[in-house]
Amino acid sequence: MYERDVLAGDWRRPGRGTIPLVPAEPDLVVEDAEGGFCGAVVACDKEAVTLEDRFGRRRVFPLEPAAFLLEGRVVTLVRPASAPKAPRRSASGSIAVEGLRARVARESRIYVEGVHDAALVERVWGHDLRVEGVVVEYLEGVDHLPAIVEEFRPGPGRRLGVLVDHLVAGSKESRIAERITSPHVLVVGHPFVDVWQAVKPSALGIPAWPSVPRGRPWKEGVVAALGWDLEPGDAWRRILGAVATYADLEPELLGPVEELIDFVTAPDEAG
Repeated sequence: MYERDVLAGDWRRPGRGTIPLVPAEPDLVVEDAEGGFCGAVVACDKEAVTLEDRFGRRRVFPLEPAAFLLEGRVVTLVRPASAPKAPRRSASGSIAVEGLRARVARESRIYVEGVHDAALVERVWGHDLRVEGVVVEYLEGVDHLPAIVEEFRPGPGRRLGVLVDHLVAGSKESRIAERITSPHVLVVGHPFVDVWQAVKPSALGIPAWPSVPRGRPWKEGVVAALGWDLEPGDAWRRILGAVATYADLEPELLGPVEELIDFVTAPDEAG
């Protein structure tokens, strides 16, 4: 097969020349230098390589101290370099910034209605907000919105984004939102009675969010209907704990939050 005996002498002996290192890439055809098994590389890990011959037979060989023949030359197979890792994603699905140091906060702000809304936004978009230097505060109820806007004094470079619960046509929330006319303020919302409903039932292992009769406190009604022996605060911690990424939230919340982040971080047009 070869013009000379490639294994003649002690080819492992130090000083006899450097044996080339060859990455064991898939489909590379080599021959076991000692046993004569010839095949293509089909798998390789840090300790062994698997060859498959033309009959479909496979054998596993250690990478060290085994030697192989490649086109008549003695070589040592090594594990191929790892493929580049895909960028790590944040909980919102954006590319995570490694070694992040939060930037100085912008003057622009995002306001949400309450503590639960703020916690949910932080759970999913917290990384993005720190990258952009956006602070999230809460209104403690949409009734305070006009006064907060007036006190905030929005303007160029000082934008205000507001997320409102139950922002549907004809609701009290929609009437209040209509009073805000500043071009430096964006009010958006979701249709849910409470931000709890923005968490997909499947994330909690329930078939659906229960209906609560009018006149009954909504959170207490939900907890009772689900059969949870919990106070509303403990129920919320269970709900929040079920959220790992944006995939656990309804699209009706995802879109508005992304819109607010874009709004408060957009550069103002030159005058």
